[in-house]
Amino acid sequence: MKAGSNLEKILEKGQFAVTCECGPPKSASGDVIRQKAKMIKGKVDAANITDNQAAIVRLSSFAAATILMQAGIEPVMQVTARDRNRLAIQSDLLGASAVGIRDVLLLTGDHQKLGNHPEAKGVFDLDSIQMIDMARRMRDERKFQNGEQMDVPPKLFIGAAENPLAEPAEYRVPRLEKKVVAGADFIQTQGVFDIERFEKWMAAVRAKGLHKKVHIIGGVVPLKSLGAAKFVNDKVLGMTVPDSLFERMKKASDAKAEGVKIAVETIEALRKIEGVQGVHIMAIEWEEKVPEIVEKAGLLPRPAV
Repeated sequence: MKAGSNLEKILEKGQFAVTCECGPPKSASGDVIRQKAKMIKGKVDAANITDNQAAIVRLSSFAAATILMQAGIEPVMQVTARDRNRLAIQSDLLGASAVGIRDVLLLTGDHQKLGNHPEAKGVFDLDSIQMIDMARRMRDERKFQNGEQMDVPPKLFIGAAENPLAEPAEYRVPRLEKKVVAGADFIQTQGVFDIERFEKWMAAVRAKGLHKKVHIIGGVVPLKSLGAAKFVNDKVLGMTVPDSLFERMKKASDAKAEGVKIAVETIEALRKIEGVQGVHIMAIEWEEKVPEIVEKAGLLPRPAV
């Protein structure tokens, strides 16, 4: 065991993991996180705390992860390179471990021009692959990025993101391999709608044996409406909604119920794909639907480890 987290134990035992996203508020309210924690407690193995998602200022991922942990849910603390140099990233990783946060997801981050402070100066001192390597060396070699030794290394279960269906397609598996070599323990993918294309990506992943070296967790995005389907298809890199799903959302008398049904079907399809070891439900500001989706997908009760 590298970190001893709940998520790590479930994945290492070969059980099918369930994670979700828990977005911090655009305010100093810790109660928002506490309310979301009540919705998902007992329904997931861990919950991601996003880090200024979409380059919009929100309650810090470190603070929100601490609140979530106090509420009895294991956090996956996201850390982006957009807002931090290597000093700050290493400091945050040490701090997270010191307070008991074990799972981290290391990301380059959405560009600041996409958010509510487009004039902000991006840091991007390191990219996600370099961050993963740095975190691994801190944990396994007790070394800072500059080579200095430390007395007490952080206990970390290191995660990374992957966008399997983004273009250019030929880069996707090699990029995943770089993250695995750098030290990623688990991968959470971008939301999957096109199962057929995702299966082809997984076949290429298996051909390189990467599914045996890293835990792959498939992303699932519940659709609230036809408009939401159009938005993710047109605006979100690597998320393609097939025409068949557009038709279902268009014809549905209850779009939200249809979106939940599609999410459940997606989970069932992902469970059948060799090498997929869990699902990551990204119900953006719709966390109240996570319990229903998990239950209907037959993923309750969650294993006690």
